This record gives sequence, structure tokens and C-alpha cells, in this order.
Amino acid sequence: MQVFLTGATGYIGSAVAEALVKAGYAVVGLARSDDQARLLAAKGLGAHRGDLRDPASLAEGARKADAVIHTALAATADTGQVDRAAVEAIIGALSQFNRPFVYTSGCWVLGNTGDRVADEDTPLAPTPLVAWRPANERLVLEAAKHGVQGTVLRPAMVFGRGGGLVASFVQSAREHGAARVIGNGENRWTFVELDDLAELYVQALRAAAGTLLFAAHGPAIRVRDVAEAASRAAGAGGKVETVPIEEARKSMGPFADALALDQQISGERAQLVLGWRPEAPSVLEELARGLYS
Repeated sequence: MQVFLTGATGYIGSAVAEALVKAGYAVVGLARSDDQARLLAAKGLGAHRGDLRDPASLAEGARKADAVIHTALAATADTGQVDRAAVEAIIGALSQFNRPFVYTSGCWVLGNTGDRVADEDTPLAPTPLVAWRPANERLVLEAAKHGVQGTVLRPAMVFGRGGGLVASFVQSAREHGAARVIGNGENRWTFVELDDLAELYVQALRAAAGTLLFAAHGPAIRVRDVAEAASRAAGAGGKVETVPIEEARKSMGPFADALALDQQISGERAQLVLGWRPEAPSVLEELARGLYS
């Protein structure tokens, strides 16, 4: 079974590619340059030349595949429009074949959850940075009308392999002597480890059409606690510097508001529906073990 994977050289996508190969799938990654094609080839993956901004190239890659996993995201001012065009092209190419299409959303579509533990039935209040995402999710979830087996995954805050936003705490502690957090750090994040997440993508290929799942594992953790652990991992003695959100917005725009979200999220449904079994230690344990040092 051949899977067409966008974002195959990215943080999440590269882990998904490895998990797919391990599970016996043939993987063809989207490559927007010769360098990316060579990188994919070095990993034993196929390459399809194309670009997120070229829907026709995405449709061509999708038509040749038995399934599509979309993890790539265009980091541009019109991200939502680019992503929507990509989703429409993929759905159009898969139409009437009943092939799986796994779409990557994210936890920020929830907005603040406060003391309530959110799940897939929780109403959305997306932070402005991802206000466009719910509409694109709906396209995928309703794609069954067009003969497409659409599934949406919403990863929580991803960590592992020394990457993710946790790495930015470590980096700021190294550069400034303290890990920087937006706001007072009392907000909470729910996490998912990268390799556990990659396994869920593999399992999502057999999900029923219209499936929506959060990829989250374990209780939410106070952001200040994560920053302190990252600071210790960086040799900064657990020092944390808080940045008022008003100041952060000047340089980070709406990304600052996303980082200040207070979220508690359950990943129980993915375990019940697909038998997903996340096994990785928590982000605090991983930082304490020196895996980000």
C-alpha cells in the first residue's frame, strides 16, 4: 500500500514516514526541490515533485497513492487559503475511490479550556492564528460524501527527539540564561510524544470515514514547570523569565496568544476507537533524562 505524505521531511512528517515504513507501507513524500527529493531518497522513500502552492501537483500525487497523509503547512500570510486549496485538491483526486485521507489539525482550535478537560465533543473557540482550521477540518470530515475516507487528527503539544516548542525553551535558556514563557506561565499544556503520535497516524489509516481524534497523552502540565525543567536541561538552573503577552504580541503577533492558551485535553477516544497505546515518558521525564541537553 502506497501512502503519499506531505511534510515528509518535517518534524512530524519525518517521524510519520518512519512509522509507516516500519509498518510495511511504501511512502512517497512531497518534494518541492531536488534537495528534498535527494533527502527522501537517502531515507529509502519515494519522492513526488510538487508544492503546497500547486494544487495540481498535490492532486497528481494523491491519484497515484492508496492513501494520503497531510502533515505539511505553508508558513505564509495566506496559510489557511493554501491549506484549503491543498485539501480540496486531495479530496478531488481521491473522490469515489474510498481511499484514506488523514489530515493534520491541532489543539489550538479549542481555544482556552480552563479547568474543563476537553475532548472531541467540546465546542471550538480557535485562537486567531488558526481561525481557518475548523472549516478545513469540516471539508475532510464531510469528504465521505465524495467517496473519501477522511480522518482529522488534532495533535496536542508535540515533543520528542529534541524538537517541538519544548526545544525553544531550552534554546532561550541557553541564549538568555532563562527559559522564556509568554504570560505568567500558570497556563497548562497537554502533550503528545512524537513517536507515539506517528503511531497514531499509521493507525488512523484504518479509521472510519469522518473520524475526529485528539492525539494527547497524560494530564496537562503547567507551562512554567516545563520551562523550569527545560532551563535545568540547558544548564540554566531552572531560571524562567516571563514575557507579558502585550510585549510578546509586538514581535510574535497572534502566535503569542496561541502560546498563552490554557488547555487540558483528553486523548482517550483515540485509544478507545483505534487501540492507540502511547507509551512514552512525560515531557518532564524526558527533559530530566537529558534528551534535550
